Amino acid sequence: MKTKNSEMLNNMDVKKLLIKLSIPATMGMMVNGLYNLMDTLFVAVSEGEYAIGALAFAFPVQMIVMAIGLMIGIGAASVFSRAYGSNDQELMKSTVNAALRFDVIAALLVSVLAFVFLKDLLLFFGASEGNYQFSYDYLSVILIGLVPLTLSMVLNNLTRAEGRANIAMKAMILGTGLNILLDPIFIFDWGLGMGVRGAAIATVSSQIIAFLYIFRQSFAKDSVLRISLKKFFFIELKTVRKIVVIGAPTFIRNSIGALIAILIYKIIEYYTGDTSELYISMYGVINRIIFFVFMPAFGLVQGLTPIAGFNYGAKNYKRLRDVIIYTTKLITIYFIFGLIFIQLFSPLIFDVFSKNDDVFFITYGSNAFRTMSWGILIVGFQIILGSVYQSFGYPRRAMLISLSRQLIFFVPIVFIMTYILGLDGLWYSFIIADILSGLLSLFMLRHELKVLKIKSQ
Repeated sequence: MKTKNSEMLNNMDVKKLLIKLSIPATMGMMVNGLYNLMDTLFVAVSEGEYAIGALAFAFPVQMIVMAIGLMIGIGAASVFSRAYGSNDQELMKSTVNAALRFDVIAALLVSVLAFVFLKDLLLFFGASEGNYQFSYDYLSVILIGLVPLTLSMVLNNLTRAEGRANIAMKAMILGTGLNILLDPIFIFDWGLGMGVRGAAIATVSSQIIAFLYIFRQSFAKDSVLRISLKKFFFIELKTVRKIVVIGAPTFIRNSIGALIAILIYKIIEYYTGDTSELYISMYGVINRIIFFVFMPAFGLVQGLTPIAGFNYGAKNYKRLRDVIIYTTKLITIYFIFGLIFIQLFSPLIFDVFSKNDDVFFITYGSNAFRTMSWGILIVGFQIILGSVYQSFGYPRRAMLISLSRQLIFFVPIVFIMTYILGLDGLWYSFIIADILSGLLSLFMLRHELKVLKIKSQ
């Protein structure tokens, strides 16, 4: 089945194709990252620095529940891309419908369970009486909108996989732009004055609109997704298994990221005692900024993923190798500029997030951010390799790369470094874990490129 998009993925110059697919993905991811920043900023201006800590405690739960959509979306996109490249129309249709149906069931189940045990989860994470209510108000609303949120993620990945990156970008910009517009109206006293709960309502409302847009676009004439609403709860388990196996590294990475966040909160609490809420708020700001800085890199690999999956399925190994090398160069250059940005503007960033111009909050927070950011110079190799392995359908290798930075390296290192240096050791642990996982990824990436070179001869 030759289409305009399949011809593009198969024949267009890979450098131009990567830019063509990456720009919409990057813009969408940047806007999405901006939403997270603005959400936190509006809450900080309305409620103060300590409310940032409340959102930080909500972050692990949010990561775990959103990991469902990411797992299904990325897994389905990988299976779909390779089926698209090999012209397996039956598998293409089966993948799309199994992914959507499985997501609805999984999201509903996770949403109900998380809502029932939400208070226990937040207290386990370390939320205190001072910020527990903020966290509960935020997450109790987010969980209600989990189904449209995750469905939007799944369709976003599938839309990029079929080569319609502009549609995916427009959906993300629509949802995020609406969210930024609604945030102040719902949060501040001059509007509805709902505070943190208002931020969550704005998020859910905007994500529902974004889902409706991309769902409608999936029925367009130039789409090859072939969504069927008949026998909606009939799911091909064989296809679901393929999706879950490929998407599992993403789910595990996000879930472990949530557990690592809890560990970090516990370490901060252990070393700072009664002042831990302020330090956790600092880490909350760092988390949001890092998320924003990483978005263009994630946008770049999202542009790479459909090209890699399609050409791997079509056995175009030289073309595949060329696009991976080009992506690696671009992402390395980008992270150099990312590091420079963090080093120069950290104090200004923390000043913006401080309602009361707290000197200690600004000074210590910006210094910690500058310290931990040095590792991003090399972490790009991990981002690329994880995406490549998922595109190829190599779940075990993708799992190893996903676990290397957060679990294999960071956990033992953080205990050693904090034992030696106290809380400052936490920030140095990020550098060491990033460097080690980056070097491991570089070594494995070089191996895969050699294999592709041999296959292309």
